[in-house]
This record gives sequence, structure tokens and C-alpha cells, in this order.
Amino acid sequence: MPQKYIDIQSISDLQSLYSAGKPRHPLISVVDLAKHQFIMPAENQAYRLGFYCVFCKNFLGGMRYGRSCYDFNEGSLIFTAPGQVSQPGPAPSPEEGWGLFFHPDLLHGTPFGKKISKYSFFNYEINEALHVSDEEKLILYDCVRHIENEYSRGIDEHTHELILNNLELLLNYSTRFYQRQFNTRAAVSIDTVQRFEVLLIQYFSDSSFIDEGLPKVGYFASRLNISSNYLSDILQRYTGKTTQEHIHLAMIDKAKDLIWDKNKTIREIAFALGFQHPAHFTRLFKSKTGYAPSEYRHLN
Repeated sequence: MPQKYIDIQSISDLQSLYSAGKPRHPLISVVDLAKHQFIMPAENQAYRLGFYCVFCKNFLGGMRYGRSCYDFNEGSLIFTAPGQVSQPGPAPSPEEGWGLFFHPDLLHGTPFGKKISKYSFFNYEINEALHVSDEEKLILYDCVRHIENEYSRGIDEHTHELILNNLELLLNYSTRFYQRQFNTRAAVSIDTVQRFEVLLIQYFSDSSFIDEGLPKVGYFASRLNISSNYLSDILQRYTGKTTQEHIHLAMIDKAKDLIWDKNKTIREIAFALGFQHPAHFTRLFKSKTGYAPSEYRHLN
């Protein structure tokens, strides 16, 4: 039986999902996960939430995200973006924790709204959660407590700005703690970088590449069993380049080999590399090498 999705689009609907009463703010809410139990969906159903979610959990049990179920018996933070699908795993039993939920409308027309895309961890997979120390957890909870206090005391002309200030502080701390996690798990991260580099070499060395064209970031992320954003963040951290930049550089190396074959036109090479418009290939090649493909062909 195909899975059915139940869309939860408002904070009011979310409060009902947790049996947490009426919302005190229409666009943001903090839920005590030890006091309010998630209403389990049917076996073939999953919830699709229309807002940003930050979960800080320390519970017995698991959570299902996509097709996988992950066990979290330690303090972890999970971030999800609007439209992502999740559901509790078998018999979760929260010991402590909180959930922060905020609607995209809270950010519209604000300077912070223009920055939200930089917090790439909202598009990590659940197994790429942020694991925090007790001290770090208290720092984050302090931000959450200030947000809850702001919307609980009554909304005035300062409420919106102060909520966003504390929300941005929370996410900036989360960014710092993720960078700490990358450092403390350097061996795992470096192994991921090395495995990616092997996959990249293999892809462009395979003769079938000409038929497949330029690979997407998701191609490598899926083979490494991590999300595209997590892969790019690791590569940026350890190589100074994103996944897309690595792909482009490998493509340029492959293009150089193909350009030496004067039996192929530059247009044919561009199509073979997966470009729909040869002009895009020419522009990218020149930006990386300083030469147009036709100029590079006649260097020697």
C-alpha cells in the first residue's frame, strides 16, 4: 500500500498534533517533548511539516526519516526544512527535550530571512544530527527559552525582532557546534573526502561518462550515504571547495583530454559533457583555465 502524507501547515495544527493546546504565537512554537506526546500516524502514513523544525532530543527509541530508522540514545539536535517528511519510529519514549517550530512566514521580508539558506544543516539527513554536550545544550536551550518568553508575554512592536534575534543566535551556535563536530570527527570526515575523490576519478575515467554527462551532486552523496548538503559542507571544510566546484574541476580535466581530439568539434564535446548549450561550457571552461576551448586546442 503506498504511503500517504498528512500535511501539517500551521502552528495551530502542530499544537493539535502534540495535544499542546492553542498556540500563543501564530508562526512559532516551542513544545516540551517530555510533556506532550506526538500523535502517531497510521502505519502507512507520515507527516509532512510546512515549517522549519529544530528538535533537541534525549530519548529511548528511534525516529524514522525517509526509509531509515535511527536510534538516538544521547542528546542530539535534528534540523528539518519545510516540506520534509518524517515520522516517529517504533515506540519512541522521550526522556527530555524540546521542539522549536517556526513558519517561513515569520522570516518573510526580514534580513534574517535572506540568511536562512546558509544554515545548510536544515537539509541534512537525520543520521547527520548534531551531537551536543550538556554545556552546549544549555546554551541552545537558553536561546529557546528567550524565544518562548518573548511570545508568551504578549506580542508588541519588539516581539518579532527579539524572536528573530534569538533564533539567529540559536542557529549561529548550532553552526559553531557543527564545526566542532566536524573537527572532533576529523578521521570520519577525511575518510568521506577521500572516498568522494575516488568516486570522482572513477566517474570521469569510465567510458560511459560520455553517455551519462555531467554528474549531479546527489549522485556522489547517495553513494556515500550522506546528504548533498552534508557532503558539500565537509568538502568545504577540508578542501575549501564545494562538491559542485570539485565536479567542475574534474570536468575541466576531462574536457582538456577531449579537446585534444581534433575529430570532435567543441560543440560535440560540450554535449558529451552534459551541457545543453555549448556557450555555457565555453564560459565555464574559460573561467577555470583562462582560455576558450578553441583557444586551448591551439596552444600546442
